[in-house]
Amino acid sequence: MESAALSQIIERVRDSARAGTGLRVSGGGTKDFIGGDSVAKCRAERLDMRRHLGVVDYEPSELVVTVRAGTRLSELEAELASRGQCLPFEPPRFGEGSTVGGMVAAGLSGPARASVGAVRDYVLGIEIINGKGELLRFGGQVMKNVAGYDVSRVMAGSWGTLGVITEVSLKVLPVPVAETTLKFELDQAAALAQLHAWGGQPLPVNASCWVEDGGKGQLYVRLRGARAAVEAACASMGGERQDSAQVAADWHACRDHALPWFADRAARPELALWRLSVPQTAPVLALPEGVAPALVEWQGALRWVQAPLACGAALQATAQAVGGSALLFAAPAQGAAHEGEALPTPPSAQPALAAITERLRQAFDPSGIFQPLRMGTGG
Repeated sequence: MESAALSQIIERVRDSARAGTGLRVSGGGTKDFIGGDSVAKCRAERLDMRRHLGVVDYEPSELVVTVRAGTRLSELEAELASRGQCLPFEPPRFGEGSTVGGMVAAGLSGPARASVGAVRDYVLGIEIINGKGELLRFGGQVMKNVAGYDVSRVMAGSWGTLGVITEVSLKVLPVPVAETTLKFELDQAAALAQLHAWGGQPLPVNASCWVEDGGKGQLYVRLRGARAAVEAACASMGGERQDSAQVAADWHACRDHALPWFADRAARPELALWRLSVPQTAPVLALPEGVAPALVEWQGALRWVQAPLACGAALQATAQAVGGSALLFAAPAQGAAHEGEALPTPPSAQPALAAITERLRQAFDPSGIFQPLRMGTGG
């Protein structure tokens, strides 16, 4: 049975389809900064999803929760925590208004992504409104129910360009029994080598973060799992154990880009934030002159770089040389001063992926009412 809020959303989409006017699907707006100023330049009307909220069904024993898109992510995580469960991929919030629909649409994952998987790996089923105003359901509440194209996972990272996500069924997991974070003083090359070596061993490595602080390289490695496994790993890996309460706050700050490293851009408003996705085994990247060392996550697979827009082409070439890609994640604070500056072309705009993307859009939104603002920044 449709709720009043859902009925209004469907009618709004149908009206836009008839009139040929664009819609910009939005939740809390906490990720509007991602990808530059495309949201600010968009002239489409905002479709606010925040009134369509609430947990529809939650079966802790089945490790499945079904929730409406406008539900705040913080509220869902609090509900799961009360039952000793969690979203293991640690989706970034970037603000208290972050919603479940925005989480799936953005497709972004936090520090544990390299060890537990991405958002799309936990989407079991989804309900959407397509560009014709039709309410469609795909998948369900179990893993083995997919026939043909896995539309549920296609929607993860689609940024609202294929349809309006209205409801999602997610796989959840129990909170790990034991957790410890180890700290090592290593330069970036040594840290990457050590992470690569640990990757070939049966260790409960859940997340990692390397950052240069005060000229010294520091590697933080979080272990999660059975108590015996965590303790055995601590004994074999060495390092300095961190205070559990303090380091938990630091991991949350890493997840939401609230670490001091990210604050450097406040003092240097000409800097943009770049997201470089590379193979875990990629070496230290040769960054443009004057650019500070990257912050490294995902056991080496994710490199955050703060550099001016003018460095975009060089960063993309550097990432491509090791089999990766570079994307503008957040524009400089002085964005207006850089209008007309050439930006790297996202992977989704390359010929092969562009063709697939266009076929998906034609299937889900033939009239093009959902604005193609951003694609290719998930993971």
